[in-house]
Amino acid sequence: MALSRGLRCCQRVFSWIPVLIITSVVLWSYYAYVFELCLFTLTNTLEKVVYLLVFHVCFVMFSWTYWKSIFTPPATPCKKFQLSYSDKQRYEMEERPDAQKQILVEIAKKLPIFTRAQSGAIRFCDRCQVLKPDRCHHCSVCETCVLKMDHHCPWVNNCVGFSNYKFFLLFLSYSMLYCVFIAATVFQYFLKFWSGDLPNRPAKFHVLFLMFVALMFFVSLMFLFGYHCWLVAKNRSTLEAFSAPVFVNGTDRNGFNVGIRKNLQQVFGEDRRLWFIPVFTSQGNGHYFPLKNRSSESQNPLLANEDMWEESDDGSEEGSLEDKYIFLFRFKH
Repeated sequence: MALSRGLRCCQRVFSWIPVLIITSVVLWSYYAYVFELCLFTLTNTLEKVVYLLVFHVCFVMFSWTYWKSIFTPPATPCKKFQLSYSDKQRYEMEERPDAQKQILVEIAKKLPIFTRAQSGAIRFCDRCQVLKPDRCHHCSVCETCVLKMDHHCPWVNNCVGFSNYKFFLLFLSYSMLYCVFIAATVFQYFLKFWSGDLPNRPAKFHVLFLMFVALMFFVSLMFLFGYHCWLVAKNRSTLEAFSAPVFVNGTDRNGFNVGIRKNLQQVFGEDRRLWFIPVFTSQGNGHYFPLKNRSSESQNPLLANEDMWEESDDGSEEGSLEDKYIFLFRFKH
C-alpha cells in the first residue's frame, strides 16, 4: 500500500515535467525577445514600442489560456448518474452478467443516455460506480470519469474535455500567434546576425534560437490545431475520431454532428464576442448533447415528450458544481 502511494506520488511529480519544459521555454523566449532583441538590439524607438506592445498582448493571452487549460478541473458526472444505494446493492448482489446488464438498462431509462458499449450494453464505470453519460470516458491518469473527454494531454497535465476544451483550442491558437509574431519580427535581425551585419553579442545567440524555436513550435502546433479544427467542425472528440460512438441503432461517426454553426456554438457559445476570450461559454452541461438523428431520442420514454428532464437541487448533499446544475431539455418532434 505504501509502495503504491509512493509510486503515485512520483507519477504526479513527473507529470509536471512537460509543463515545466513549456514554461521554461516561454520564459526564456520572453527574456530573449524583450531584453535581448527589443531593449538591447533595436534602435528605432517606435519600432521598439510597437513590438513590445503587441508581444505582451500575445504573451498575456497565451499565458491566460495555458493557465486555464492546466488548472480547470475536469468535469465529472453528477450524482444523477451514480447508482443509488438500493440499485448498487442489487447490482453487486446479482451474480449473473445478463441480469446486471438488465439492471443498468432499467436505470438508464431514467437518464438521457443514447450511446452504448461495443457489446451493446449500457456503459458503466466500475471504478467510479457511475453510468457514463454520452461522450464520457474514464481517464486512468486522472482516475475519474471525464465529461466529453477528448484526450489526456501531458503538455497541460490535465484531461481535455467539456470543462476546458475551449481553453485548449484557444491555447493552441494563441500559441501559434505567439510563434508567428516572434518569427515575423525576428526574421530581419536573424538575417543580419547570420550575415554578420550586426556585431557578435549575446543577443545573437538568443535571436538565432528564437527564430528556430518559433518556427519549430509553429509547425507542430499548426498540424495539431488544424486537426482539432476539423474535429470541432465534425463535432467529434479525439477518442470518437479513433473509435466511433455506438448508438442503439449501431455505430455512427457523425451521430453528434448537427452542422458546423451549431457545432461551433457547442464549444464556443452563441456570443461571438466571447469566442476568443478564455472564459467558459460552452453550451450545455456535458451530460447530454443534441443528436443528428433525433429519432433515437424518442426511444427513451422520459425524453419522448416535451417535459423537462430536471435534477433538483436540495443542497443537502456535498458534491461538485455539476451536482447543482439544472438540466433543461426540450424536444420537438
